[in-house]
Amino acid sequence: MTPSRSPVSLSSLSSLWLSPLSPLCLACLALLSGPALAQTAPQATQVAQASTLREVVVSGSRSERAIEDVPASIDVITGEDLDPARVQDIRDLVREVPNMSVRRAPQRFGGVTGSTGRDGNAGFNLRGLEGNRVLLTVDGIRVPRELSSGVFGSASFGRDYYDLGLISRVEIVRGANSALYGSDGLAGMVAMFTTEPKDLLQPGKTFGGRVGLKADSEDDSRGVGVTLVGAPNDTLQWLGSVQVGRSGELDNQGTNESLNSTRTAPNPQKDKNVSLLGKVVLTPGAGQRHTVTLEHVDKSGEVEAYTARATSMGVTTQDVDGTTDMERTRLSWDGRFKVNSAWADELRATVGYQQAESQEVSTERRSAAPTYRVRDVSYTEKLWQGVLQAEKARSLGADWGQKLVYGMDVSVAKMDNIVTGVGAPAYESYPLKRFPPTSETNTALFVQSEFASERWSIIPALRYDRFDLKAKGSPLYPLQPASLSDSALSPKLGAIFRPGAELNLFANLAAGFKAPSALQLNNYFQNTLASYRTIPNPNLKPESSRTLELGARDKVGPVQWEAAVFTGRYKDFIEELVVVGGQAGNPLNPLTYQAVNRGQVRLSGFELKGKFALGPATDLRLAYGQTKDKDTRLGAPLNTVNPARLLLGVDQRVGDWKLGAVVAHTMKKSTSDINYANLANQFAPPSSTTLDLRASWQVSKATRLSAAIHNVTDRKYWEWTNVVGVAANSPVLDAYTAPGRSFSVALVTDF
Repeated sequence: MTPSRSPVSLSSLSSLWLSPLSPLCLACLALLSGPALAQTAPQATQVAQASTLREVVVSGSRSERAIEDVPASIDVITGEDLDPARVQDIRDLVREVPNMSVRRAPQRFGGVTGSTGRDGNAGFNLRGLEGNRVLLTVDGIRVPRELSSGVFGSASFGRDYYDLGLISRVEIVRGANSALYGSDGLAGMVAMFTTEPKDLLQPGKTFGGRVGLKADSEDDSRGVGVTLVGAPNDTLQWLGSVQVGRSGELDNQGTNESLNSTRTAPNPQKDKNVSLLGKVVLTPGAGQRHTVTLEHVDKSGEVEAYTARATSMGVTTQDVDGTTDMERTRLSWDGRFKVNSAWADELRATVGYQQAESQEVSTERRSAAPTYRVRDVSYTEKLWQGVLQAEKARSLGADWGQKLVYGMDVSVAKMDNIVTGVGAPAYESYPLKRFPPTSETNTALFVQSEFASERWSIIPALRYDRFDLKAKGSPLYPLQPASLSDSALSPKLGAIFRPGAELNLFANLAAGFKAPSALQLNNYFQNTLASYRTIPNPNLKPESSRTLELGARDKVGPVQWEAAVFTGRYKDFIEELVVVGGQAGNPLNPLTYQAVNRGQVRLSGFELKGKFALGPATDLRLAYGQTKDKDTRLGAPLNTVNPARLLLGVDQRVGDWKLGAVVAHTMKKSTSDINYANLANQFAPPSSTTLDLRASWQVSKATRLSAAIHNVTDRKYWEWTNVVGVAANSPVLDAYTAPGRSFSVALVTDF
């Protein structure tokens, strides 16, 4: 088990357990039973820890563990890594994380029936997979789904329901994680945690807080945040936070400022956000802890779509305006109880209700009838989620201990949409629904058992999910809606070997799955004039993955590093709008599209992270990630995989100053790594190298002033994830360039 094993050899190993009821599943069942489930022994012996403790994480095992005790690659972003001068949004959040990116298409929609490109920071791409194939949570509550399809015209709903001013910690878990968290964890998960009163409450004080100011020239953003915390007595703590921001269009390196479709400069844009967080923490004694959280994030924007002004088929689009609004409100309770019984040491219960709504409106003025058109598209998602989890630790003798985590996870999500407006196309009438109101109920049982000694940890886990998608008929949805019920069994088997005090070798075999979405199940669109349509598919199966990861972590004197190789097989990928029959232009047998299970993909790659202390005040950092891919059904690449990327950084501390520099080199997108099936002349971005500089000054014990310069050399470059579907000969290719040189600054003071 060494990090030098090639991804090819890993793929051959992973082929041994492609079936859910494979030897891995049987091994998990055997190990989970354990040799001493009926015993009531004292607390399990603790695994030997490194002399310098690393970050404690929660997401890798559903309970607090040191990173070296989790058999998976995990990135933790907290503290100075969340400095608002360096991290303004989720794009900045993963700027220096290997094998990870955030897709951000420019706002270039073309009228109310134009192409998409309004989802902003759409979501995370992790090891070549993106969208709803990456599980996102905030304080354990699932983030609403991404909704993007050609049937919504210019509307597209991303997953950036965040305000990082409310976030104190981010954990990124790589690899399938459905054994612990269920659906959507095909590629991994991004877990965010909001600020706790204890994060800001200084020792000996009963009141405190933080005030922050920030600005960034990349999108002319500016923001202010105020967080207050208090502890009126020993059993009660509270927190209140308000974050307000304003911004404009994201900069690029386009220079054509024409007021029509030839424009390459960004469309003018005005965005604003207001976010609130309230939290009460009660510790009444007897090992109890209760946390009640209320979170509200509201983001809205206005776009003047000059790029939509064009003449086509004798009709001139004279003006297009777009507005967006995205809101998410969450109320949750998290309770922890010390029970010290034969079946559990600690019990944890979480109940949350979340309501999210996104709306996008396009208003178009034309030279021909209808001279005025409006398309108003809304998507709503309401979620109830409850988790009951128990933990039990016991000694097994002979220097071995066991820690058991088990419980039940139940969620009910209600999803709906509506398309309305003025001047609908001749083949349909407003209002209408692209899918009927749908309720998704998921019930799951999970268990993880860790057997640990000083040198070994063996960690099997198993989860059973039952999901039901029930669609209701609606007068705005003319078809008979389809419903779907299915189940998934997700095993996982992890192992850690500690040959030395600091060296850890780990392996992780895991299964993941993603249930079909409401839109994939019942996508509806019909053009009676051109004779084509989309229809429901009640026979969809959940997407599934089987991943294998081998890695090593070590700390030798001033050197700290982690390396991992991984491979995964992904099957039954759901492809939307696939032709399944009919003929174009035949009203009696129209061309028919449907969402179907077709894709079979293999992903393999390598990641390396390291830190070298040159001295007490100087650190060197390195990060590298690459992923190779293949659609095994088509024998073609997968276009969601980004090119390899290398980052080299240096940090220097000088008195009250901290200085840093990061050089990032992105390899070119090779033509052999592109699937040209949908676009024969797809643009392949060349390699690029950028330099970022940053500095922070500790003005006083409580106040820090920080600044950063991104893309210091003003390099013109493209990010692959933002140009998929863009032709190499596009006259507006510069519209898709990344921002040039930009400056950001932040002032934060604690009291």
